[in-house]
Amino acid sequence: MRDVKRAALARVENAARTVEDFQAVVKLWDDLDETRERKERTHEERRDKNPLEEGRKEDGLVFPVPFAHPAGREAMMGEFIEMIYDNPEEMWQLVEDWDVSIELEALTDKQKEVVFLSAVRMCTPQQIACYKDQTDRAVRKLLATALGHIRDYLARVIRWQIQTGEPDVTLAKRQFLERYEQEKFALDNGKRE
Repeated sequence: MRDVKRAALARVENAARTVEDFQAVVKLWDDLDETRERKERTHEERRDKNPLEEGRKEDGLVFPVPFAHPAGREAMMGEFIEMIYDNPEEMWQLVEDWDVSIELEALTDKQKEVVFLSAVRMCTPQQIACYKDQTDRAVRKLLATALGHIRDYLARVIRWQIQTGEPDVTLAKRQFLERYEQEKFALDNGKRE
């Protein structure tokens, strides 16, 4: 049915010669766009059309500050998921891959906090260092250690999946394993020399 509508629209576009014809073509395209956007909206997360920050009063003049903040407004609308998992201890539940979530849960509290601030909050090591009152070198080392543990664990899991013939070994996982083994080989050769 879609192909028939597209072919009909193409014929109308090719046959358009006057301003009125072109306006009719534009109206058809607008109708198609509106239909597509409506279908997309039904699959999106339910939120108001206005952004959460719109209409916010400064410093709690009318409402207390927690109710004026976007997170507070989301909570009042019944959207608690972002608030529940928005901390380092629950970060592992945000990850879709079960193997990664197991390893995230096994990290130390310090490592969880650094990985959370880096991956979820998108903070730089310098920003994390200011927040934690540490040097950015210490933060980078902590982050590298945590990511190293995750990589080592994932490499073992992917190797096992390949050896047992698991069907969910994707190309991305195979490429990760190949890069991981190349880096390990280069590091091992560098240490021997």
